[in-house]
Amino acid sequence: MNETVIKTNKLTKRFGAFVAVDGISFEVSKGEIFGFLGANGAGKTTAMRMLCGLSIPTSGEAQVAGFDVFREPEEIKKNIGYMSQKFSLYEDLTVKENIEFYGGIYGLTNKQIKDKSDELITKLGLQNEAKKLVGSLPLGWKQKLSFSVAIVHQPRIVFLDEPTGGVDPSMRRQFWDLIYDAANQGITIFVTTHYLDEAEYCNRVSIMVDGRIEALDSPEGLKKSFGVETMDEVFYKLAGQAKRTAD
Repeated sequence: MNETVIKTNKLTKRFGAFVAVDGISFEVSKGEIFGFLGANGAGKTTAMRMLCGLSIPTSGEAQVAGFDVFREPEEIKKNIGYMSQKFSLYEDLTVKENIEFYGGIYGLTNKQIKDKSDELITKLGLQNEAKKLVGSLPLGWKQKLSFSVAIVHQPRIVFLDEPTGGVDPSMRRQFWDLIYDAANQGITIFVTTHYLDEAEYCNRVSIMVDGRIEALDSPEGLKKSFGVETMDEVFYKLAGQAKRTAD
């Protein structure tokens, strides 16, 4: 039986009378690539913040990497990685300096930082760019580096918040190769995306509508359930029911 690394039970977040996340329940296994989809306003960002230990739920239960979101948010932060589309790297530091900085933040020893820096720079083919400012790199390369930095400490789970936004299709495919490689190492991938073709790459996908999970299955299972050919069609059938427009 696969080890469960994320488990929620009726997890809820209210802001006054507004219910941003409305009693969601699901589990994610070790090494699984779990897609977390929803239109703007669905509540997925709020849900992710609770799972990352950044926002305390109003009610319900959740454990992430074996730690309780109410009582042990700091332990959760030590056992996860996080990457967003908007900010993950310091553009006024070099490639090597970014790796070293985040390695230090994540508590690696000096030797581990040096070894990881050499390993990542070689793996990503950035030997000639190691001393260049990150701000000078193309977006696709920045995102590949951001992901590699987010898992530099071998976390149990990495949360990816729309990581490939604005990245061209060929580079997105290379990015997903890195995701598959990490999952094969036992790292759980929890990913939000607006690119519905990427949902096809996930082991399972949940789709939120107005704070609730309205569907959860493998991509093939969802397409079969809804009698459609693509994840786009599944998503639009569900998202069409939404009444909210912003998280």
